[in-house]
Amino acid sequence: MGVKILWWLAVPLAVTALAMLWAAWYGRSRDRTRRPDDPAYARFSEAVQRPLPADVVHARQTPQRNNGVVVRRSRSSHGAR
Repeated sequence: MGVKILWWLAVPLAVTALAMLWAAWYGRSRDRTRRPDDPAYARFSEAVQRPLPADVVHARQTPQRNNGVVVRRSRSSHGAR
């Protein structure tokens, strides 16, 4: 009886192995990928190497609290405008 249970495990294992092989084959690196002589690749490479605008650089240098908590101004009468 124990051997029959093991045969039921063989089917899912075989299907999983075939799925892994198919995924590896489908995701393989193909020779038709973009090459450096492709015009779109050249435009992308040029855009990535271009320096950032000054306002973007300044925004990155401004220290910000990034702890996931939003802090809003109080609505009390002391600071209301």
